[in-house]
Amino acid sequence: MRFEGLNVAEFFSNIKDTLSKVTNAISGNSDREPPKPAKGNKLNSPESEAEFYTGTTAQRSEYVVSEDAAPLEESELESEYLESEYLEPEYARYPIVNRRWEGLKRLIAWLEIEPQVTSLQTKGKELLRPGLSLLETKSPKKSDSSQLRENSAPQNTELQRHTELQEISAPQENSAPQENPKKRISRRPRFWISLGVASIGGGALIYGLWILYTLDKGLPDVNDLSAFNRDGTLTIKAADKTILLQSGPATRDKLKLQEIPELLVKAFIAIEDRRFYQHRGVDYQGIVRSIVSNLIARDLVQGGSTITQQLARVVFLNQERSIRRKVREALLAQKIERELSKEQVLERYLNLVYLGSDAYGVADAALVFFSKTVDKLTLAEMATLAGLPPAPSEYSPLVNPDIAKKRRNLVLQQMQEAKVITEAQAKEAMAEPIAVKPSPPKRFKVVAPYFASYIRKELPRYVSQDALEAGGLTVETTVDLKWQKIAEEVVKNAIEVDGRRQGFEQAALVSMDTKTGEVKALVGGGNYKESQFNRATQALRQPGSTFKGLVYAAAMAAGFSPYDSYEDEPIIIDGYQPNNYGKKFSGWRSISDALTSSVNVVAVKVLMDVGFEPAIKLANDMGIKSKLSPIYSLALGSSEVNLLELTNAYGTLAAQGNFIEAHGIKRVINQRGDVIYQANFKPKRVLDKDSAAITTWMLEGVVQDGTGGPAALNDRAVAGKTGTSENVRDLWFIGYIPQVVTGVWLGNDDNYPTWGTSGTAAYNWRDFMSQAVKGMPVEKFPKLPELEGRKRSIKPKPVEPKRIIRGMIVNEDGAIVPYNPNPEPKYYPPQEPAYQEPAYQEPAYQEPAYQEPAYEEPAYQEPAY
Repeated sequence: MRFEGLNVAEFFSNIKDTLSKVTNAISGNSDREPPKPAKGNKLNSPESEAEFYTGTTAQRSEYVVSEDAAPLEESELESEYLESEYLEPEYARYPIVNRRWEGLKRLIAWLEIEPQVTSLQTKGKELLRPGLSLLETKSPKKSDSSQLRENSAPQNTELQRHTELQEISAPQENSAPQENPKKRISRRPRFWISLGVASIGGGALIYGLWILYTLDKGLPDVNDLSAFNRDGTLTIKAADKTILLQSGPATRDKLKLQEIPELLVKAFIAIEDRRFYQHRGVDYQGIVRSIVSNLIARDLVQGGSTITQQLARVVFLNQERSIRRKVREALLAQKIERELSKEQVLERYLNLVYLGSDAYGVADAALVFFSKTVDKLTLAEMATLAGLPPAPSEYSPLVNPDIAKKRRNLVLQQMQEAKVITEAQAKEAMAEPIAVKPSPPKRFKVVAPYFASYIRKELPRYVSQDALEAGGLTVETTVDLKWQKIAEEVVKNAIEVDGRRQGFEQAALVSMDTKTGEVKALVGGGNYKESQFNRATQALRQPGSTFKGLVYAAAMAAGFSPYDSYEDEPIIIDGYQPNNYGKKFSGWRSISDALTSSVNVVAVKVLMDVGFEPAIKLANDMGIKSKLSPIYSLALGSSEVNLLELTNAYGTLAAQGNFIEAHGIKRVINQRGDVIYQANFKPKRVLDKDSAAITTWMLEGVVQDGTGGPAALNDRAVAGKTGTSENVRDLWFIGYIPQVVTGVWLGNDDNYPTWGTSGTAAYNWRDFMSQAVKGMPVEKFPKLPELEGRKRSIKPKPVEPKRIIRGMIVNEDGAIVPYNPNPEPKYYPPQEPAYQEPAYQEPAYQEPAYQEPAYEEPAYQEPAY
């Protein structure tokens, strides 16, 4: 038959398995009670599909419609189902689809889009087949009605050819053509949409958990927050941890929590994180409250970040505005709370928080804004500081006093609401005006500036460039501040007192521990503000006779005896003539005696016998890094060196031949508290002990009986050597005791000659050492060893000059003439001074002083009669 021009049988034949599914679904209801009338298009609704029963009965109605057949009445269909003998009571509660042709008509319209849905379902089956197979294996045994439907399957073979299920399960001829209702759920579009949403949501959840896991795994260690320094900072500390210098955004004074007033701590908590003691790093209630408060006030009156989050941001993060940074901040805050106590969190926060005007931490801020220590702050001043963190520049009392006052009063109000202070206290503090007394931050003040500059130049030797660029470094040094202050005072006095009389404007001093190589004091000039040039480390000057100590040390190592004699005579060696002071020659002198009297000729002859190469090598091994020229005048200190390296070389003699490099850095710590450099200088034997002991014995004589007399100490022996460069441009003394070696230099930056003596340098050496080593245990120098049969430790390589002229000197005209020990003084005839016209000067007018006329008694005259 045809339905509104449509051949139904032909239509059902064309749509094949699609209509078979529907037919099977409809025929599956024959065992149930009659369905309620369908309303609208409910055939593919979840309620209708869920109600389909997969079983069929042998007595069910056939829905293969012929062309001549008349449609059944609805009442007949319903009665057929009601009278079904296979209707089971337990299914009576489920509604059954009403077989109305209007519903079928709507079904046909829906089937027009069935191919697309079927395509999606087929792909879904391929994905879900393993799961569905698993469900089939776990399904309960078939009911009796299912068995009956299996028995009736042969009667419906023609209909089953048009079903998809039959095609899929063709090998199983006896299997039921009906599908499980659970399987039919997968045919719904809503199912796939839900599955897609669930997949995306689940994937997003898994991805989010993975991100959180990776972020949590990558969180830094929070235990070393106390050692933290910001990027770009450099802090240099003395041996006693006193800060010498800070550069960059660093905290100068870090306090213990017990040193910070309780009211100041509570002021920060009241305005920044009122629930600080209730949350565990992140305060969700506080976030909501701050949003509401800020919206009501139309201003930033409360922050959403906790104190712990702010600490995490300061220490580990940057100011990047991103979700990732906020998540890391929250995770870090929670980790900090797990590993640190609330008190530790507060202490670190209050020492690191930036409060404007280059002030980092509450101690620095109290000084910068009020020139006070924190324990001297008033309640109003505490509230002012507590209000600064959200916007330090805007709320600064130095920049915007009116805005700062409003912010301060808000903090006081919050403190009152938190019951930290009373209403009366709040009103009294609010009534106070903003009174500031600014001071520069302490980190701008530099202690021991010359030593600090030396450390900054040394730092790249021990720390990588990347670490220097990252900053946040703390450098622990060797300087003894007590010694450093003494040294600075000695240098100042030497310039101001001795320099005026002897014509020098600068001085420098270096003092070292002979056993460790640690620099204990270093002063490179009289005034660092006027001149940053460090004369202790940067100035290369001729050491004069102080270099003789190294030449004689090489001679002792080469097997010479301090009693070996050389003639002090006029001599010209390959055109070079060594002269003594005053151009006097004294005949034969022992090496020891020649060193005591600082005889130049003997020193040159000793150097010739030892050789340039052995002498230069030993000097380098003992600490001289500057270039030394292999010339005869080397014995008299013609090659320039700096004060630090020359002092280091004499320290090798004090250490009995063991060289330890002079250094001022003990260790370097990065911003995370990791030690990235640790000093580990080991002594190195460069001179045998006997040779060092002999040289020290000879240098003791210089102080006891020679030019170094002004350096003698009252309570202990001193060894050392004076030195004066050509034309008295430089005045030196390098001396030592067994524990300490100290060097002093005096002179002018422009090499202008002085009119002083090296004894002045020795005197200033004594001035420093007598104070620095006061109370230090007295140690004795090694005794003079046995000289007979002593083996040499270096092999001499004597110099073979091309020409030696004895008894002759080179006069002022450059001519070689015989030496005259008693030359006649030159006569210089007096010269008439040139006439100079005196300059006329107008005499200054002076008001004549008023003078009271003297009273005179009138002469008595006899009256005339």
